[in-house]
Amino acid sequence: MKKIILAFVITLMGTGMGFSQKFAFVNTDYILGRIPAYDASQKQLDKFASDWQTEIENKRADIEKLYKDYQAERVLLTEEMRKKREDDIISREQALKDLQKKYFAPEGELYKKRQELVKPIQDDVFNAIKELAEEGNYDVIFDTSSGPNMLYTNPRFDKSDDVLTKLGIQN
Repeated sequence: MKKIILAFVITLMGTGMGFSQKFAFVNTDYILGRIPAYDASQKQLDKFASDWQTEIENKRADIEKLYKDYQAERVLLTEEMRKKREDDIISREQALKDLQKKYFAPEGELYKKRQELVKPIQDDVFNAIKELAEEGNYDVIFDTSSGPNMLYTNPRFDKSDDVLTKLGIQN
């Protein structure tokens, strides 16, 4: 009876080992940080965002000046002139909000530029990871850059440099 149980346990262990999953991990921040085109794209996006932010701040300063001038002259203005100035300030504030949305909303110009400049690079990285997974018969590849989800990782399972090699980048 003991021999049967022992044989059964050994069989189960052997079967379990035969079905074990193969896994690895990559650090996409590390990978993207070593791709010159990604760095150039990020700088370009930062420049767009900075230019647009400066434009918005200049318009905001103009509106604030108009409002201060209006406050200073308000007592001297007729009702019709006051209404006209208030309407002008309100329309400029609305135009400013619309401009902010145009540039920085979830589907705004910055998002479109990011899709245009960065997404192709991220797609290349994803495809290289997918190729590596298929070639190495990995069942799972984790990304360690997305936060402290992995408490410990053995460096021998880090395939980030292999992805860079696949992308043709010397590390």
